[in-house]
Amino acid sequence: MQHRLNGILIVDKPVDMTSAKVVAHVKKLLGAGKAGHAGTLDPFATGVLVCCLNDATKLCRFLLRGKKKYVGVIRLGIETDTQDFTGNIISTSDKTGFSDKRLRQVFKQFEGAVKQLPPVYSALKHKGVPLYKLARRGKPVQKEARSIFISYIKILEINLPLIRFEVSCSAGTYIRTLCADIGAALGCGGCLKELRRIESSGFAISQALTLPEMENLHLSHKLSDRLISMSDALQYMPGYIADNLLIDKLKHGSIITRQDIISQQTDIHEDFIKIVDADDDLIAILNLEKDSDKYHYCCVFPRRDIIEGFRD
Repeated sequence: MQHRLNGILIVDKPVDMTSAKVVAHVKKLLGAGKAGHAGTLDPFATGVLVCCLNDATKLCRFLLRGKKKYVGVIRLGIETDTQDFTGNIISTSDKTGFSDKRLRQVFKQFEGAVKQLPPVYSALKHKGVPLYKLARRGKPVQKEARSIFISYIKILEINLPLIRFEVSCSAGTYIRTLCADIGAALGCGGCLKELRRIESSGFAISQALTLPEMENLHLSHKLSDRLISMSDALQYMPGYIADNLLIDKLKHGSIITRQDIISQQTDIHEDFIKIVDADDDLIAILNLEKDSDKYHYCCVFPRRDIIEGFRD
C-alpha cells in the first residue's frame, strides 16, 4: 500500500488559474486521495495558497481563521461591478490628482475594526446559490455588512492613478471591496488592479513553491521534504503531549475533561487544543464545550496502533 502524504504544502498560485485548479493539479501530481485549500484566491490573484493533503484536509476549517497579508494595486478613477479590473466599468472619473497626505489620511481611516459589505460577485451563497451566479443572471444579492479587522494598511508607492499598498487583515476581508471603499471615500471611485497574498494563516510567501518548482521536486523525490506536518501547521493552537493513559482514552472515544488536559506548565484555557504524541504527530483536535469541563472531539487522526479508535 502506498504511503499517504498527510500535511500542508504552500503553493505560490499563478495568475489566471483558479484555486480549485491549483489544488487539483497538486492532488494529481502527488496522487493524493484528498486535497483542499484554506482560503480562495481570485483567478487574477497570485501568492500563498495553503494546500491540505489527505488527512490534513480536516484542518482547512482551522486554517481559514488565520490572518492574511496582501500586496495590491488600486486603480483610482474606475469603478466596476466586480470591484476589480475584470468587471464591467460602471463609472469613471479623471479627478484623481490627490496629494500624498490626502491619500495617506484616507487609507488610514480603514485601519482597525470596520464594517464591510461583501461584494455581490463572491462565492458567498444565498439560498444555496453562489452570489456571483445570481449577479451574472442580473439578480444581485447584497449580504449584510460584516465586521472585519485591518491591522494596518500602508502605501508602498504612488503613481497616480495607481497606488501600490500592503495590508494585514482578518480572515473574511475582501481586498477588492476595500479598494472600492477607498475610491468612494476619495470621491473618484476605485477598483483592484493587482493582488498578491504574501501571508496566510502564519505561512509566508517565502515558504511557497511555484507549480514548476513542485514538479521538479516531485521528479527528484524531494517534494515530501517541503511538506509541513499537521501539528506544525497549527502554529497558533496550544498543544498537549499525550501520555499512554490519554491515548488509550482517545482510542476508545472516552469523555475527556479539563482534568485530563493539564499542560506540562499550566492549565490550558483556550477553546481548541491539539493533542500530539511524543513524536509530535497530531492525534486529535479537541475543543472545550461551553459552560463545561468536557472536551468535544473536533477531529481525530489514525495512528497505526489505534486506527479503530479514530473513525469520524
